[in-house]
Amino acid sequence: MSVTTAARVDLVAIRRNVELLRESAPGAELMAVVKADGYGHGIIPAARAAVAGGASWLGVATLDEALTLRRAGLDVRVMCWLYAPGERFDDAVAEDVDLSATSVGQVEEITRAAARVGRQVRLHLKTDTGLARSGATPADWPALVDAALRAQAEGLATVVGLWSHMACADEPGHPSIAAQLREFDEAVELAEKAGARPEVRHIANSAATLTLPEARYDLVRPGIAVYGLDPIPSLGPARRLGLRPAMTLTGRLALAKRVGAGQGVSYGHRYTTSAETTLGLVPLGYADGIPRHGTNLLEVWAAGRRRRVAGTVCMDQFVIDVGDDEIRAGDEVILFGPGDRGEPTAQDWAEMLGTISYEIVTRIGARVPRTYAEEAV
Repeated sequence: MSVTTAARVDLVAIRRNVELLRESAPGAELMAVVKADGYGHGIIPAARAAVAGGASWLGVATLDEALTLRRAGLDVRVMCWLYAPGERFDDAVAEDVDLSATSVGQVEEITRAAARVGRQVRLHLKTDTGLARSGATPADWPALVDAALRAQAEGLATVVGLWSHMACADEPGHPSIAAQLREFDEAVELAEKAGARPEVRHIANSAATLTLPEARYDLVRPGIAVYGLDPIPSLGPARRLGLRPAMTLTGRLALAKRVGAGQGVSYGHRYTTSAETTLGLVPLGYADGIPRHGTNLLEVWAAGRRRRVAGTVCMDQFVIDVGDDEIRAGDEVILFGPGDRGEPTAQDWAEMLGTISYEIVTRIGARVPRTYAEEAV
């Protein structure tokens, strides 16, 4: 394990974030989304912390992620929703994973696996209410519902969920919000008139969970908010909502040295010192998920205050300029964290780069070890 870098994950924060989200959606069950290795935090520790906080469902994108949860012994409902034609669903069906179906073809593939395994599969039918990614269009929805209900009549499947996903819930007042909810209600009504009796109807992501009571239905599916990051940046920091960022990314200086004025720094000399100064070398780079386009933009916390990256972010390292402040090799640098000491947050980084905090935390690479808070969850 590296002693120079770490992504420290506060599992207590994840647990408490889930507790807060449950309180925000009374009467609805909660699915904690732990795809993409728990948004970079570690899928198994994050999932266990979320369950400890009251999540009764876990959501993932891929079949491998779903099976990882099952093989870790997580005994809650697990839902999976993203796959291409030709994937084998047998193991997921055998492990009692809930599967999304977005087309007649998917229903047929999934139920063939159910027939091979000899077990009914739990299906969630997805309708496209306006995001225009996966999901059946209004024109294709009746055929998807009919195919799933035929499979149910044949004993191969049970239609347990009807669901969709929101495009602009993080933009309060956006006209698509009301339009999508109308589309969803119409899709649910059609399915129920055809004979579907779903256990859960669900469309709410993190933003909708916190701000749209009319979108909560029977189940909410927060993702980024589980990890304490801002689902609606326009409303202010996550702390205002009671959420706490769970990841702190740290490094230790590999080198500190004095250089003269006019010294070009890093590839391309895209930064030049204005006076004699001290440079610090941080052993993290774009191979670890530090964006190269953070060159001369990103800030980190070192020697008691924020410092801007000086020069090009390299594959394995970047440089900071601390002027005449004292630093030594081995000193800790906080790249981002919860902001307790004034360090940047993942949201701060996102705003510096014109992106979203999801990208910041999920791109932290495998070379960076994850360490976890000691308090049991």
